[in-house]
Amino acid sequence: MLTSIKNFYIDDSGATAIEYGLIAALVSVAAITALTAMGDSLVVIFGRVSSELQGAVTV
Repeated sequence: MLTSIKNFYIDDSGATAIEYGLIAALVSVAAITALTAMGDSLVVIFGRVSSELQGAVTV
C-alpha cells in the first residue's frame, strides 16, 4: 500500500498536458487582448476593403 502511494506521488505524467494547456490559455488571452485593442482600426480597414470591393464589382 505504501509503495502504491509513493508511486502515485512520484508520477508526473499528466504535468506536461497541464503545462501545455496553461500555455495555450495564455496565448489565447494575449490574442484576445491584442485583437480587442486593435478592434476599431480593424473595423475601419475591413470597411474600406468592403467598399472598394463593392465599387469594383459595380463598375
